[in-house]
Amino acid sequence: MTRIAVFASGNGSNAENLIRNLTAGKVVLLLCNNPRAFVLKRAQELHVPAVVFSREELDAAAGLPGKGPGTMAAEMTRGVQEGTAAMPRKDRKQEEQAEEQAAPEQRHSVLELLKAHRIDYIVLAGFLWKIPAHVLRAWPGRILNIHPALLPKYGGAGMYGERVHREVIRNGEKESGITIHVVDEWYDHGRILFQATCPVDRTDTPETLANKIHELEQQHFPAVVDNYIKQAAV
Repeated sequence: MTRIAVFASGNGSNAENLIRNLTAGKVVLLLCNNPRAFVLKRAQELHVPAVVFSREELDAAAGLPGKGPGTMAAEMTRGVQEGTAAMPRKDRKQEEQAEEQAAPEQRHSVLELLKAHRIDYIVLAGFLWKIPAHVLRAWPGRILNIHPALLPKYGGAGMYGERVHREVIRNGEKESGITIHVVDEWYDHGRILFQATCPVDRTDTPETLANKIHELEQQHFPAVVDNYIKQAAV
């Protein structure tokens, strides 16, 4: 079985689409940099292990000393999955104090976590941080991303979500779309695998354009990832 990790930062509709519909592999781990992201609830309902991590844990190539925000967030996520997130505030605080006393001497980096789960492919589904070089080296050509606009024109740092749709409309574009590409060391730069387009109407707002883009994402994302994995296996 091809083992896939999905990175997400927000709502998680694309992550859920992958979890439900991939056939060439199985999503066995969800990683998130936002402890309040709704994608964590989606992972819980779909029985996919989820871990929240810090920037430090992503950027580290090896273990980190002591217990920090990322580890605490990961434990909070596991609590959500176990149904303990709705505990009264007093009980939750007592549990966190007990966990702090039993804290391990070493935190794991994201790289170590991915290796421990024997991940074959990584898919970014609305993940807003740049993937560090040591992770790229460990999975060369096996990290994919979906971008909510047509690359290369509408990509780069800061070009995500409503910002990119607003820019497309401001420039008077007649069409927009999605791009699925291999991830490299630059934002939205790697080899393009697939693009699909939709018209941009004169009456479109960033919100209505986002809805069109979302439909394209839901329609195409799992199939493109499946096809890439299957071709790599030939």
